[in-house]
Amino acid sequence: MNIKRIAKHLLRTRRQVDRVFPQQTMVAIEQAIKASETAHLGEIRFAVEDALDGTPLFKGLSARQRAIDMFAQLRIWDTEQNNGVLIYLLLADRDVEIVADRGIHAKVGAQEWEKICRTMETAFKQANYEDGVVSGIQAVARHLIEHFPAAGAGQNELPDEPVVL
Repeated sequence: MNIKRIAKHLLRTRRQVDRVFPQQTMVAIEQAIKASETAHLGEIRFAVEDALDGTPLFKGLSARQRAIDMFAQLRIWDTEQNNGVLIYLLLADRDVEIVADRGIHAKVGAQEWEKICRTMETAFKQANYEDGVVSGIQAVARHLIEHFPAAGAGQNELPDEPVVL
C-alpha cells in the first residue's frame, strides 16, 4: 500500500478538475473530437478523473486498470468496427492511458499509444492541459484516418463530449 499515493488521492477535490479543465477547455476538447471524426470512422472519447477513492484506491488500482474499467463502462468497445479509443487522464497521478479497441489496436500497437500518452503528459507538466489533450486527440485521429478513413457520412456511435468521472 502506497501511503503517499493514497494521501494524494484523498486530498483532491472535484474543483481541481474544474480549474484545470474549465468549461471553455471542455468545449475545445469536444470540438476537437467532432472535427477529427469527420475524417475517420473511429470513435474517440476523452475521460478525466481527479482521483480514485474507496476500494479502487486502497486496492492499488493503477491508472491503466482504471482506464480499462472505464473503457468498458463507457461502452467504447461497442462500436461496429471495433475502432473506439479512450484517452483517460488520472489527474492525481498525472497519468494518461489510451485504451483502444481490438480493431484499431491491432493496426497501431501499444508502442504508438504509449508515445502519444507520454507527449500529452509532457504538455501537462507544463500546465498545457487543453493543448495536451487536443494534440493527443489529433495524434489518435491520424491513426484512425490511416486505418479507418471516412467513407461518406459515418454514424457517430459514441458521444463526443468529455467525461468527468
